[in-house]
Amino acid sequence: MTKKIAIQGIEGSFHHIVGTEFYKDPIEIRYCLSFDEVVHSITSGDCEEAVMAIENSIAGSIIPNYARIDHNNLNIKGEYYLNIKHNLMALNGQSLSDIKEVHSHPMALLQCKKFFDQHPHLKLVEAKDTAAVAQEIAASNKIGIAAIASLQASDLFDLNILQEGIQTVEKNQTRFVILNKNNTNIPSNTKYDKASLKFELEHKRGSLATMLNVMSDCKLNLTKIQSLPQIEKPWKYAFFVDVTFEKYAEFKKAISIIEIMAEAFKILGVYKTAKS
Repeated sequence: MTKKIAIQGIEGSFHHIVGTEFYKDPIEIRYCLSFDEVVHSITSGDCEEAVMAIENSIAGSIIPNYARIDHNNLNIKGEYYLNIKHNLMALNGQSLSDIKEVHSHPMALLQCKKFFDQHPHLKLVEAKDTAAVAQEIAASNKIGIAAIASLQASDLFDLNILQEGIQTVEKNQTRFVILNKNNTNIPSNTKYDKASLKFELEHKRGSLATMLNVMSDCKLNLTKIQSLPQIEKPWKYAFFVDVTFEKYAEFKKAISIIEIMAEAFKILGVYKTAKS
């Protein structure tokens, strides 16, 4: 049976690439122009699952997406690391000296900061999607405007690559998570070795250190920690952490302790570690 998947962006976007590489069985893709639309497609039942970027090795965490996953009670059922190569492209017959503006997603622009520091004459314009900009340039025959997008997008929309690999760091990876509706039962599949957790702590000295010590004592390896201010609770923070573990029993022991110590504790997902 074909599974319906939501992604942010259009065909040729990096989310589209992840969707086609992650799923082995046939899928139907719903293309969304915002992450909020992606979330709604799951919560409304229109799509079974979704692909969402969560962090980048150059630009860091996409913090609003942590809040979207939490506030909408979504479940992380998997992850995927994609090597991101940003390419500057425009209509055929143009060179870099002809380009006045570069349009792309703000994360893509941020990941190419060094290149733009070397070309200060280029005006940077934020857009909703990398591939959508490439499509618009081709459809509207826009002269003097370039896009940052994938090689697949340049092929799809017949744009000329002005310069390949303009990201600041050669090995540029984005971590994507695979989402579905939240399952309140903790999966007990022994092949799972990673979990994403969220909790709040009392605002007192040593509270976070104590929590981290509990994880260490239970042999959990902390691979990510991200704090997020709670708008409705001034000076209160939620912590989002990723942990890996070798034995599922040790993970369950840690969870039983964390549930007692933490406030607003939530398991965002238990899944298999992906290769980066």
